[in-house]
This record gives sequence, C-alpha cells and structure tokens, in this order.
Amino acid sequence: MNLSKLLTTVTGAFRYSLPALRLVWQTAPLLTLMYGLFTLFAGLVPAGIAYTGKLLVDSVLSASQQSSQQAQQQALFYVGLEGLLVILQLGLQKGIQICQSLLRAQLGHKVNVLILEKALQMTLPQFEDSEFYDRLTRARREASTRPLGLINRLFGLVQNTISLITYCGLLLAFSPWAVALLALAALPAFIAETKFSGDAFRLFSWRAPESREQTYLEMMIAREDYAKEVQLYQLGGLFLDRYKDIFNKIFGEDRALTWKRNIWGFFLGGLSNLALYGAYAWTVVETIHSRLSLGEMTMYLLVFKQGQAAFASSLNAIGGMFEDNLYLSTLYEFLDQPTPHYGGTQKVGLLPGDGIRFENVSFRYPGAEKLALEEINLVLKPGRKLALVGENGSGKTTLIKLLTRLYEPEGGKILLDGLELKDWDIHTLRERVGVIFQDFVRYQMLLGENIGAGDLKDYYDEAKWAEAGEKGMVTSFLDELPERYHTQLGRWFKNGRELSGGQWQRIALARAFMRRRADILVLDEPTSAMDAEAEALIFERFREITHNQMAIVISHRFSTVRMADDIVVLDKGHIIERGSHSELMQNDGIYARLFALQAQGYL
Repeated sequence: MNLSKLLTTVTGAFRYSLPALRLVWQTAPLLTLMYGLFTLFAGLVPAGIAYTGKLLVDSVLSASQQSSQQAQQQALFYVGLEGLLVILQLGLQKGIQICQSLLRAQLGHKVNVLILEKALQMTLPQFEDSEFYDRLTRARREASTRPLGLINRLFGLVQNTISLITYCGLLLAFSPWAVALLALAALPAFIAETKFSGDAFRLFSWRAPESREQTYLEMMIAREDYAKEVQLYQLGGLFLDRYKDIFNKIFGEDRALTWKRNIWGFFLGGLSNLALYGAYAWTVVETIHSRLSLGEMTMYLLVFKQGQAAFASSLNAIGGMFEDNLYLSTLYEFLDQPTPHYGGTQKVGLLPGDGIRFENVSFRYPGAEKLALEEINLVLKPGRKLALVGENGSGKTTLIKLLTRLYEPEGGKILLDGLELKDWDIHTLRERVGVIFQDFVRYQMLLGENIGAGDLKDYYDEAKWAEAGEKGMVTSFLDELPERYHTQLGRWFKNGRELSGGQWQRIALARAFMRRRADILVLDEPTSAMDAEAEALIFERFREITHNQMAIVISHRFSTVRMADDIVVLDKGHIIERGSHSELMQNDGIYARLFALQAQGYL
C-alpha cells in the first residue's frame, strides 16, 4: 500500500465517525457523556500506574539500602497508591463496559427503527426491485451493531491516544528514537488488517443475493404455510441441499480470507514483537551500564509493552473504523435513498360526484418490454358496480394498483371527481379506497385487529370491528372462536387458531368494509376460497351495503360478474369488450363464450 492509499484509508476511517457519534448521542446523551468521561480518565491512569511502579521500585531499593522507617513507609505508600490506581482503572473499564452494553441495546433498536421507517416510505415498485432488497439486506445485517462498534473504536482510539501521549512523555526522557520504534513496530499489522478489512467488506457486499436466498430457503423449510406442499412433493431435501451449497460457497470464500488474514497477521505480528524485544534489550543494556536505575528500567519495560499495545490498538482501531465505515456505508446508502414524493395536496375534487375516469392510460412494469395496460378508457360513476374480466395477466390487478397509486401510469391520466390522482393528497386518496387484494395479508394477530387494520383511525374500536364483521359475514363462524374478536389467529403465536381459506377471506372482506369513509371499494377475487352458496349470499348483501359507493370487482366466476352494472373484458392490457351482462351476451363475443363454458361446468 503506497502513501496516498494509506492517507486515503486513514481519512476515510473518519467519514462516518461524526454521523455515527451524532446518532449515538441522539440515542442516549447521558450514557454517551458518561462513556466519554470514563474513556478520558481510563486513558490517563495507565501512565500513572507505570510511573508509580517506577517510584515503588526505586523506593524499595532505597529502603533496602537505608533500612529507615521513613523509606519503608514511602515504599508502602507507593504500593497503596498503585493499588488504588489499579482499582480505579478496573472501575473505569467496568463503567465503559456498562455504557457499551446499554448503548448496544438502545442503538441497535434505534438503527432498526430508522431502517424500518425508511422502508415505510418506499413505494411498491421499489419493493419489487431485487436491488432494493439487496440494499435493505446489507443495511439490516450489520448496521445495528456497526455504529456502536465505530464509536467503541473511536473512544478506544481517544483512550489509547491519551495513554500514548503520556507514555511518549515518559519515553522522551529515555530517547526520542524509542518513541519512533514504538510507532513503527505496530505499523505492519495495521496495513495488513486494513487491506483484509476491505476484502471482507467486498465479500459481504457481493453476498446480499445469496444471503436472501438462504433466508428464503429457511423460510420454505421451516414455515407452516409452506410445510404442506414441501412435504407432499418431498422438496425438503432439494431445498436443504441448495441451502448447504450456498453455505459451502460462502464458507469457502471465508476460509480463504481467514487463512490469508491470519498468516499475514502472524508474520507481521512477529515483526512487531521483534521490535518490542529489541527495545527491551536496549533498556536492559542501558540499565547494566548504570545509565538507568532499576526503577526506570521497570517503568520503561512496562511503558514499551503497554505503549506498543496502545499503538497497535490505536492503529487497529483506525483499521476497524475503516471496516466499520465500509459497513456503515450500506446503512447510509439505504437511508439516503431519495424518498418518493407524491406531490399532491388537494383533498377535494374539482367535480364532486364525477366518479372515476381512466383516459388513455398506459403502463409498463419496470424492466418490462411490453405494456401491461395500453390506452385504457373507463368511467365509473358513484353507486355503479364495475366488473373486470380477463385471463390471468390481462391487466386487471394492475389497473387497481394504478387507481390506488401504488404505481404511476406511463401515459394518460386517471381522474377522481374531476381531479388527476397525482394532484390528490395521497392519504386522502387512500382513505377513500377500500381494497381486498387476491393475495391479502393474513395477520398473525387478534381477529379484531385483522379487521381493524382496514381503518387505522378506528383500529381498536370494537364496535366498528363488530359492524364490519357483520358486513363481511364473519359472524357466521364467530361463535366457534373461544374469545370471539379477541381470538389470536394463525399458528405463529401461543393459542393461535388457524382458519379455513374461506374464513380468512371473509375477514379480509370485513377489513375492506371497515373503511367506512371509503366511497370506492375494490374486491380482487374476493370469494375465490368460498363455496357458491356463500359467494351468492355475500354479493347479494354487497350490493345492498354499497348502494351509494363505487365498486370494482375482479372475478373469474361469472355468477358474480353478472351482478355488476358494467362489465369490462381485458385481454393483454387492452379493453376488448364492455357493457352489461345482457348486452355482452347479445354480442356473442368472448364474454358470452367464456360464460357459456363456465355454465357448462355446472351442468
């Protein structure tokens, strides 16, 4: 490593030191202050111990030669003083450990909260981007410990620097060359450690996809929602072998780096020890020739030993800070990502009651060549029910994601009450929409909380739970649950109750109905897990409950679709048919053919 690279390394070691220190201070100001004070005094005491040791040895020699009571008392005084200093040093180190332990928990929590808060600000397209997941994985893997590690090393560097200043003051009385020898002895190991820290970080950075794949394989092997299919198709062995292969690849890289790091560390550490014992020999020779007293020899031997350790610790701290900064760069790379800005501020439309309008709307998924939706034109007035029909991948759910601003259209515009969606305040817009997606979430929480999730303002309102549960027909199985709306659902936590697919779907429906202020309801395959009788009953009530609301229903069951006022048939992102059930049947097009095919299945 040349001089310019060395300077870059040293200066780079402090790049995130100030932000990390600021983060620690914001987390626990009093603990950080105590940590700093303990560090300061811990840096001063070692030189005091060394100098007291020198005074002790000299006073013992003096007492043995003079045999006076005063000389003996002076020697015993230095014994007591050194003992007090050692106890003080122990207390300071324990104080530092207490601060580190308490800060570790608080800071780990603080950093994880920062990461999660940032994740909450990201958009759906970002979550569907593998590179985003890699950044998130790298940030979460080490970021909760690295800020404290950096601060520990920074404070350790301060402590060792203070100690070194006092040691150098003592050594200068011996020889300035002793100070130079002390510094040079620790330099080789520092250079090697810094280089291998960079290599370790590069391995860490490259491994984010493999680490996520390992986590995914663990989840498929160990979670109950995968267990049925994994056992039925005997996939466990295959997944476990892939898991082992990833580990073996990572371990092989780690093993090679570990060998190189430690072999170089051994040889360069050996050079440092040779320099240290050269300094020992120098001190002994000077003492033999009576240029140093026995006490001075004892002190200088201790100072050389502790000084060399302090120099090595200081340089290792800088090397460690360089490594910590590399890992912290992943945290700040994630936290510094631009936060999407929706921009809209309007809370009332220009034409209240105008409903929803799609005007020449086109959309393409990031990285895709073909448009998922092309030149879509739709109108939905208040109180009207719209059904979307089409094969999987025709664009039905994509259209809903555009309506809820989970995505932004590539072309055209979407209006609500005469105002483009991009001009609406995002919170106001989403409060007006209640959605149940086909892949709805099964929260491992209380039944009531599963329903309450539909409206954050009434999340804990048990009366609203019951009202929405009745609309979603959760009451049909409520009496089977031991604590009704306070029953823990799912198997992840103690006393949890698992439900059938149809029961979970009714809870998701109730969650959509929980959004009482919503005048737009979107149901994406809302009854796919229910039997035909339950489906008919729910949609009969659905029309009654949503009399004044706009509703969009996506379904493959035409018995459901025929209840809609308007039906739109999508194919490969295009609208190919539209009209009421009777109109489309008279047209004898694709809708009529699909309806007839499905009807034959019930004969």
